[in-house]
Amino acid sequence: MKILVTGGAGFIGSNFVRYVLKTYPDDQIVNLDKLTYAGNLENLAGLEDQKRYAFVRSDIGAEVEVDAALSAGDFDAIVNFAAETHVDRSLQDAQVFVQTNSMGTQVLLDACRRHKIPRYLQVSTDEVYGSLGPEGKFVETTPLAPNNPYSASKAAGDCLVRAAVGSHGVDAVITRCSNNFGPYQFPEKLIPLMIANCLEDKELPVYGDGMHVRDWIYVEDHCSGIDAALRKGVAGEVYNIGGNYDVPNLEIVKTILRVLDKPESLIRFVKDRPGHDRRYAIDSSKIESQLGWKPSHTFEDAMRSTVDWYLGNRDWIEHTRSGEYQTYYERMYGNR
Repeated sequence: MKILVTGGAGFIGSNFVRYVLKTYPDDQIVNLDKLTYAGNLENLAGLEDQKRYAFVRSDIGAEVEVDAALSAGDFDAIVNFAAETHVDRSLQDAQVFVQTNSMGTQVLLDACRRHKIPRYLQVSTDEVYGSLGPEGKFVETTPLAPNNPYSASKAAGDCLVRAAVGSHGVDAVITRCSNNFGPYQFPEKLIPLMIANCLEDKELPVYGDGMHVRDWIYVEDHCSGIDAALRKGVAGEVYNIGGNYDVPNLEIVKTILRVLDKPESLIRFVKDRPGHDRRYAIDSSKIESQLGWKPSHTFEDAMRSTVDWYLGNRDWIEHTRSGEYQTYYERMYGNR
């Protein structure tokens, strides 16, 4: 299979690139990424000379550039990870989220039609469902009810995918996942931020009372779920992917402190952010029963592996926090 992966220099996208190249010896990947602040080619270090992998610096919102990337031909699928993802940033400037997450999705769908790409997969999020009450879980038929600009822009992208299936017969599927964690996650997100701060004995900022509940999944399990939907999913269907581990954020922070043997006195409660959804929990029984997928890592083992990865990659943390990673493109590709 030859796949155009968009946003493959980001956290989940880079893990997916590595997963596919490791799992399928004959597959090829072209990684198209704009390299915004969260696009880090150091996430893909070691693949530069891999014959089955190529990188293209481009924007999914630029039709001409997308067409140029697809002009090599013979693509079997587009997997769209490209997105602005950080809720806090969307509260400050929503326009870039609409441009990438909504309008960029439409550019890719139009390109699918022009280039006759056999399959399109939209990587989405459980945040499009909004917030749950104290009980129950999100299912694929839960109405969309986004509560912040990020999730609203992702919901709009999902609706455009649905419209492309219904109006133009595009063979597309959507996956919606719970909170990911694992290697290469940009340290503005909860788990890598807490790990990085712990390593420097800095305070750990926790929103509100810390009792906002999220379902957590190890990134490699998410990648295997996306892969199952890509290869076996039914056109027009949505597949929820969850880790079956929904706990309050405060418990996640305390777990990290225990693993690193740090005191809970480092926790500092800060003012909650606007529109902060109280609880997410995701039902992934559809993908489990219909496509035979299930997570293969326990939360405890995955968290230990994640902490160990960050302990062993402090240079990556420092490069990411300082912005030095942004010079990696020029170092590796400037003369190519």
